Amino acid sequence: MEPVTLTTDRLVLRTVGPADTEAVYEAAQDPDIQRWTVVPSPYLPEHARGFTEQMVPDGWSQGSMFTFGVFLTSGELTGMLGLTMHSLGTAEVGFWAAKEHRGHGYITEATLTACRWIFTEIGVDRVEWRAEVGNHPSRAVAERAGFTMEGTLRSGLNNKGVRRDCWVGSLLPSDLGLPSTAPYLPARAQGQAKPQLTEDCQRHRLSSDA
Repeated sequence: MEPVTLTTDRLVLRTVGPADTEAVYEAAQDPDIQRWTVVPSPYLPEHARGFTEQMVPDGWSQGSMFTFGVFLTSGELTGMLGLTMHSLGTAEVGFWAAKEHRGHGYITEATLTACRWIFTEIGVDRVEWRAEVGNHPSRAVAERAGFTMEGTLRSGLNNKGVRRDCWVGSLLPSDLGLPSTAPYLPARAQGQAKPQLTEDCQRHRLSSDA
């Protein structure tokens, strides 16, 4: 798949390449990025080159990971965001923000923009977010973007060879007022009435019966 560019009033989400290597390297020197994400630590120039020159383009060409640099319209890198494909119809979002650009809502805005794109253009029906327990800034971004927190997974992620507990949340197309590609029937909670098929689900069933 060819990389795409997404825009908002404040941001440009685009793929990164060799011209962005230095900016990625400089931003990833932040200790918080190295602590809470899976980037190598210490983060060396060759790590940035491998990321911008191989990992990012390979992910796009294989349709396995869609990585966006999050840039201001002025061209300055504010962070990175990736959507990694997992099981059928499910992707996982990951992101980091450059230290000097935190607190402005850029990554929340980018997350919503990228999720709308993957729901409508790729046909994903669930985007998952995971972060190590204690990574409150990442959780705040996910919650502001509308993710529903679903719980804690024991030993749910591996960061630099260490298994760690993680929070998990999800965003569905319906959370953004978008249709799903497949019908969704939520589970019935104890004591609740039998759940009704959503309008999209009813249309899908009628279409299948026709």
